[in-house]
Amino acid sequence: MLPQQAKKYINVYLSLGSNMGDRRQLITTASAHIHKRIGKIVKSSHLYETQPWGKTDQDPYLNQIVMLNTLLDPRAMLEEITKIEREMGRERKEKWGPRTMDIDILFYGKRVIRDKGLEIPHPELHKRAFILVPMMELDPELEHPVLHQAIDQLYMDCEDNSDVVML
Repeated sequence: MLPQQAKKYINVYLSLGSNMGDRRQLITTASAHIHKRIGKIVKSSHLYETQPWGKTDQDPYLNQIVMLNTLLDPRAMLEEITKIEREMGRERKEKWGPRTMDIDILFYGKRVIRDKGLEIPHPELHKRAFILVPMMELDPELEHPVLHQAIDQLYMDCEDNSDVVML
């Protein structure tokens, strides 16, 4: 009988955002669910207040990036994230509309995935200051596996000038 191969943890970066209700508490609750159901959170950025993206006639967001270690495959992780969002009151009524909780997979190790309903790395992260600023706090030298640039360089090249205020 062969020994069972040890499972390997994957470093994952998720973005959390909320602009409805008690935003700070919602992010804390989402982090607890992630830690319990998806993987151990090993680093978290500060909270940042940011302007809404895409649809600007809504309340500002609180955003945070978390780095975790997971054994879940990307599809199973996405399914669990969707459950957490729903349990926290997320309703998908309009693109870029207000939300109690939005959790996006930014990076899953160095993997590149382009499947229906699942794109990793997140296809727009390099265009969004509210993602790049907290990512620089956690890992400025992390290389984007498609663009082959570090996070700090992506930020320097980013044309998004929206306010990203550390709380």
